[in-house]
Amino acid sequence: MQNYDYIIIGGGVAGTVAAETIRQNDTNGTIAIISDEPYPFYSRIMLSKPNFFLGKMSFESIFRHDKQWYIQNNIDLKNSIRATTLNTDTKKVTLNTNESLTYNKLLLALGVCARTLGLPNETISGVYCVRTLDDAKGIMKTIKTAKKAVVVGAGFIGFEMCDILKLAGLDVTLIIREPFFWGHLLHNKAGSIIEKAITEKGVTIIKEDEVATIEGAEIVTGITTKKQVHLNADLLAIGVGSVCPKDILLQKTMETRNGIIVNEYLETNMPDIWAAGDCAEYFDTILDEYIQMGNWANAQLQGKIAGLNMTGTKTAFSAVTNYTCSGFGLSIAFVGDVKSGEGKELIERMPDDTHSYGHFILKDNRIIGAALINRTSELNTITTLIQNKIDISNKKELLVSGDIAIS
Repeated sequence: MQNYDYIIIGGGVAGTVAAETIRQNDTNGTIAIISDEPYPFYSRIMLSKPNFFLGKMSFESIFRHDKQWYIQNNIDLKNSIRATTLNTDTKKVTLNTNESLTYNKLLLALGVCARTLGLPNETISGVYCVRTLDDAKGIMKTIKTAKKAVVVGAGFIGFEMCDILKLAGLDVTLIIREPFFWGHLLHNKAGSIIEKAITEKGVTIIKEDEVATIEGAEIVTGITTKKQVHLNADLLAIGVGSVCPKDILLQKTMETRNGIIVNEYLETNMPDIWAAGDCAEYFDTILDEYIQMGNWANAQLQGKIAGLNMTGTKTAFSAVTNYTCSGFGLSIAFVGDVKSGEGKELIERMPDDTHSYGHFILKDNRIIGAALINRTSELNTITTLIQNKIDISNKKELLVSGDIAIS
């Protein structure tokens, strides 16, 4: 049984940046990365960008490290291998190859798995949950011959896949459970702006409905919704959220909710175990609450912070996270906590034009989050206000006016 000073489960951005940071601070420690994907580290954010799908950038450019990089940095990369069980008492990780490894320090950088629809036929050819490079390769192959596509989901993946497939020349229909995009975060005006931009480009939207059946034997041929709408389809792209893969964490001693619970130092409740990236449900020192964020920048910084803490440099994670995307002539951003609710105040920015929007979430007279459409130039200012916990009780009118910059 081989022992490593550091074992990292997950070869994505959080795990790889953690390994980089560990190597910078511990030149002799042994490091192993266990990755269930067959590839070295690649840019997952490029998997939803038109330039990649439409062949405007080389396939090789998506990779951030080649296999030689791991050798040069004395990092043992175990590709296409999955960790199946974790024993925190013996510090042992068992793999699906029946091999067992022991660690001195362990990082869980598991990422998340694409949520499925839970329907029969979801694994037939032409059906994709957009998450991995293999998913992207399948879509790229299918769009060469496909004519009609159905996209499911009212979030970032759904929005960006509609844009990509439309640019590829397909007839695209979008199915969403909500009345508009990001229905749990946005409001009617924002939803109308997004819907108008998408439908003007020729995408058909079916709202407040869900896929009931996926049709086809070996290859998808269509779908039927719960409201009995039938659509022919050569391609079905599913973007309905994600779930933390917690199979390895079957021990009741590991504290989890939606993700793996960690403190501001990314420490779990178990000794010598950290978690970082999309799988980590961390204590946000700015918002004073536990949150789970699934974006590249957040995972990248958490990987660095985890690596520092694992090598003895006590460092708290603190950042205002944001999501951004663009398509259909829109630039959309969410920053901080954008959910309205008890104890929070919602202020909508109402400019005179009909193609931009902003709403702000306040708590105790300070901005804790914002949603922006075609106003992303304000992102840095809003981030600063959130980061510094600025009291804006005497400036709320500036948030309402679309003509006055926040300062």
